[in-house]
Amino acid sequence: MRLRLLLAAAVSTAVAPASPAADAPAPRPSVPALIDKYLDAAIADAGVTPAGQADDATLVRRLTLDLVGRIPTAAEADAYVASTDPDKRAKLVDRLLASPGFARHQAALFEAMFYPEGNGRGSGAFREYLTAAVRENKPWDKVFREVLTPDETDPKLKGAAEFVRSRVSDADKLTNDVSVTFFGVNVSCAQCHDHPLVADWTQDHFYGMKAFLARTFDNGGFLGERGYGTVKYKPTKGPERTARMMFLTGTVVEDPSGKEPTADDMKKEKAELDKAKAAKTPPPAPAFRARAKLVEVALADANADFFARNLVNRMWHRYFGAGLVGPLDQMHSENPPAHPDLLAALARDVRANGYDLQRLTRGLVMSQAYARSSRYESEGRPDGKLFAVARLKPMTPTQLAASLKIAATDPAALDGKPDEVEKKLEQLEASARGFAALIASPSDHFQIGVGEALLFSNGDRLTKEFLTDGPGTALGRVKTMADPKEAVGFLVKTAFGRPATAEETDALAAYVGKRKGREADAYRQVLWALVTGPEFRFSY
Repeated sequence: MRLRLLLAAAVSTAVAPASPAADAPAPRPSVPALIDKYLDAAIADAGVTPAGQADDATLVRRLTLDLVGRIPTAAEADAYVASTDPDKRAKLVDRLLASPGFARHQAALFEAMFYPEGNGRGSGAFREYLTAAVRENKPWDKVFREVLTPDETDPKLKGAAEFVRSRVSDADKLTNDVSVTFFGVNVSCAQCHDHPLVADWTQDHFYGMKAFLARTFDNGGFLGERGYGTVKYKPTKGPERTARMMFLTGTVVEDPSGKEPTADDMKKEKAELDKAKAAKTPPPAPAFRARAKLVEVALADANADFFARNLVNRMWHRYFGAGLVGPLDQMHSENPPAHPDLLAALARDVRANGYDLQRLTRGLVMSQAYARSSRYESEGRPDGKLFAVARLKPMTPTQLAASLKIAATDPAALDGKPDEVEKKLEQLEASARGFAALIASPSDHFQIGVGEALLFSNGDRLTKEFLTDGPGTALGRVKTMADPKEAVGFLVKTAFGRPATAEETDALAAYVGKRKGREADAYRQVLWALVTGPEFRFSY
């Protein structure tokens, strides 16, 4: 009996499966690790020495501008620079991600993405929808679904309909804008003929995408959709064609209705639409919803690469100042990414993690690549596609206006409990929106326009809004300082978030010293020079 037990134990031990730990797949690299792995390898292959890591004052400014859309307050900058906590960067990022300012700023950036024309502004309802979506960290595939197929009976989602509704009268524009915004593909060149330079895009692609969207219409302020409708087009050669619903990958969707409605069908439909219009309710949805089918096809495993790659590319552009693919609307085989394997890896990661925007954002800004200095001390600045040196990024209108408000405010007025400070900052941002509307959104090839140059050089509005010296202002504070060096140092610190250099202090104090009896005007000119210069205008 004892021998049988010993033999059984031996056999059991011999055939026992490996432990779960032994069989478990290796953990996936984090987003920062993926980024630094691929970029560091490319930089090494190019024989380039990357820029060092940015100093703390630069990094806290860059992170605060990128994540919440403003420069840091003096207290925030001082606390970060003084901290010896090895995890201070991660803690700063997490605090900013959790702040209301993150939702407000990211919503403004997404709004500019959805409305690149008109200085990046849609309707107030659409901005509210986007702000709530960012605040809730709504997955990007869900945002896509809600924007293209909004439930207008839900007050929280009604604003999502504005993207389609604002374009519904022009099906060609709607087709291209959906393709550009969600898939990084500008198909407008294939509207009249197959793309002359890109074999990927033919008329079949343009009109195939249009066939998903052309059945949509406005019905009394609500989006309606017909369950039928053909799209015809004339190719450059041959007879007129009827478009089939076709996604950018070539995936074709068959229309199950298969026929046009009869006169009775159309009469019945019109009665239902009129009834919904009179009741001020959304019209009934058809059995086959072409827009919903587009969402389904676009997110299917075989096709989702366009959607995921576009999200990664746009977010990369947001934080690194240039896309892995550029221009952002030219994702095709003739325009390969600067780092194909990195883009593919990040796209796989974002899909595997449910299109989590905050996770992707955190990963991008926690990479060593993001934290590189924009200064390059050696000769021969590396090719920008290597991302070996941080790029200068012009502030957006909202970033610039909000940052001007902070630079013009006495830092003591922005000190206190976190909730109180956040409320004050929100009020400053709100008060700056009118000024932001006067500034053009920057493009990849940014140059300050004539309008902005005149606004900042001799516009009364800048002086009235940002260069006053009443209580609670930075200029009001320096009026109490007897030492010009202390005063100009204070203004430099308020504007730039860093101490003034000895050269700056001496030059600015000398300027003030030559204006005895007119010190208030001199300090106003000093602050004006600081906030209208390139160091203030850019994130660096």
